[in-house]
Amino acid sequence: MNKGTQVRAKKHLGQHFLTDHSIAAAIVKGLTDFCETEYVLEIGPGTGVLTQFLFPNSGFKTIAIDIDEESVTYLKQAYPMHADQVLFGDFLASDLSQLIPNTFSLIGNFPYNISSQIVFKLLASRNQIPLMVGMFQKEVAERLAASPRTKEYGILSVLTQAYYDVTYLFTVDEHVFNPPPKVKSGVIRCVRKQLPPAIDEKWFFKVVKTAFNQRRKKLRNALQQFKVKDELLQEHNFINKRAEELTYVEFIELTKLIQQYGENNG
Repeated sequence: MNKGTQVRAKKHLGQHFLTDHSIAAAIVKGLTDFCETEYVLEIGPGTGVLTQFLFPNSGFKTIAIDIDEESVTYLKQAYPMHADQVLFGDFLASDLSQLIPNTFSLIGNFPYNISSQIVFKLLASRNQIPLMVGMFQKEVAERLAASPRTKEYGILSVLTQAYYDVTYLFTVDEHVFNPPPKVKSGVIRCVRKQLPPAIDEKWFFKVVKTAFNQRRKKLRNALQQFKVKDELLQEHNFINKRAEELTYVEFIELTKLIQQYGENNG
């Protein structure tokens, strides 16, 4: 069955439907090779190119959620035995603990315009999501997997890598989508770390974002609002470094330093 003929791609939803079934199978394999959860949640199933490999898998139960009513109607008709597993809704606005009460793995060909928001939702719900495999705009995928001292390395890199082991799986060309996007895509896998970092999340996010907001400045200047004495930054070898030079482990250490000794930590 050609699942791409009855659902129109909608620009305002950022839809680009994958048409290459071998690539779809490879994306799903990136999940199933690591999946240990009872449930899988697919974001934005669209024409069902990933869904066709997910629904038949007896190792887990797949729930598909889409904000596009046309897609939901089509998938319910295409998979009548799984109609109750196709939901109309907005992933970003959903209470995931109500949507699926157990832990679950996350998969999807993510719309470019909300991909960063999906990552932040993943991080906020990480206790419930031990695994995520997703297709992003290549630039975003590279950012998530980036190493320190590279131009791609930034806020998303540090925050994601603090909680998940991130692997860049493969690149997907523009011509295998309908309509073709203007850029390439990248598929990544995030496997939650067994031991979460022992750090106050709000402080950690705040320090990382503040440091990268002025990424060209040295940390002593970029983090002035926290009023940490230069001697302490010097002692811990942070004073002459910039945000892009620090690993997520060093950012955790820096956050603890700011929490303990910063004057503006109320």
